[in-house]
Amino acid sequence: MPNHLKRGMDAGTIKAADAKVRETVETILAQVEEHKDQAIRDLSKKFDNWAPKSFRLSPAEIDAAIAQVPKRDLEDIKFAQAQVRNFAQKQRESMKDIEVETLPGVILGHKHVPVSSIGCYVPGGRYPMVASAHMSIVTAKVAGVKRIIACAPPFKGGPHPAIVAAMHFGGADEIYVLGGVQAVAAMALGTETIAPVDMIVGPGNAYVAEAKRQLFGRIGIDLLAGPTETLIIADDSVDGEICATDLLGQAEHGPNSPAVLITNSEKLARDTMNEIERLLTILPTADVARQAWNDYGEVIVCDSYEEMVSEADRVASEHVQVMTKDPDYFLNNMQNFGALFLGPRTNVAYGDKVIGTNHTLPTKKNARFTGGLWVGKFLKTCTYQKVLTDEASAMIGEYCSRLCILEGFSGHAEQANIRVRRYGRRNVPYAQAAE
Repeated sequence: MPNHLKRGMDAGTIKAADAKVRETVETILAQVEEHKDQAIRDLSKKFDNWAPKSFRLSPAEIDAAIAQVPKRDLEDIKFAQAQVRNFAQKQRESMKDIEVETLPGVILGHKHVPVSSIGCYVPGGRYPMVASAHMSIVTAKVAGVKRIIACAPPFKGGPHPAIVAAMHFGGADEIYVLGGVQAVAAMALGTETIAPVDMIVGPGNAYVAEAKRQLFGRIGIDLLAGPTETLIIADDSVDGEICATDLLGQAEHGPNSPAVLITNSEKLARDTMNEIERLLTILPTADVARQAWNDYGEVIVCDSYEEMVSEADRVASEHVQVMTKDPDYFLNNMQNFGALFLGPRTNVAYGDKVIGTNHTLPTKKNARFTGGLWVGKFLKTCTYQKVLTDEASAMIGEYCSRLCILEGFSGHAEQANIRVRRYGRRNVPYAQAAE
């Protein structure tokens, strides 16, 4: 039976915090919908002390921002984007349009149609999340999205040069220096100066995630990617230092970022907790990481690999780092995870920044029913059908008519009956099933 050596914040406290976020977001969305550009300006001034003449960067402003980025940083950005682009292209190649003759004269098919326009949110508050531009913009470009706009909050009183560079080289058509819920609302609802998009993608804090949740249905979203979560599954093949490093490496994202260790070694569990306390005395981001660990950190000791899988699927974490003697056991048996990082040679930071898989992943147990952002999220799989012969139409019509009458849909039945009469040359009375 799992033994919890450390638990996170109780569910009631978390629920109360979520309710406060929900109320705040509702208010901001209503303001933007009613007052549009004026609301955007007022909110940006209030939250970011940022109210330029235009939130959209001109080509000259984009060039000026890129000119501030050191050559090595630009090369690194382009390297990372090449990895993301390559993997997205391979994913796209795996998605085939199909057309099959399922019965004589009956053709069914589907096409993968790109979403027309998207808005990409790139977080940039505590940390400028340059990599998020790669993950959303580059992937959408590979999918064939025609209009890509991108928003990131101001950083130290202006656009963050590296984020602007990543957006531009990724292929963004419009770049805005605008953050938070107001940015998501502007892209989704539109204003006098920002045309609305069909879909919003990208990670963000709890407020951004809640804004996407409330807007879903009016526009599409990739998924609810809120505060970062990490889960480490480890046995005695590794030590407490590497486990502690990987836990705190994600806990520094924010004070509400869960970090969980599941192990079958109580010694490793206690060594990891001791190492966490040591590292928190020297980690530059310890103020954030400590709060996340104190409030959301968990340590769970299990009896077996099977129990570790069960607990991991219950947690359904965004990131799952597996450092065991047989990491493929978890690849083959786990069901609920955003992304797996298998073996001690890889880690979540590789996926976050450069290796090529997408870092926009499901949080808050959403991994139970969805994967993360990938090229397929920007594609609508749309079906079509053709009936090529009179005989096929009449034959399908007879079945359809009877099934419509079974459900009481007389008008539906007549859609089938008229074709049975015309193409099958049979006397089928109006709104009655074909015999």
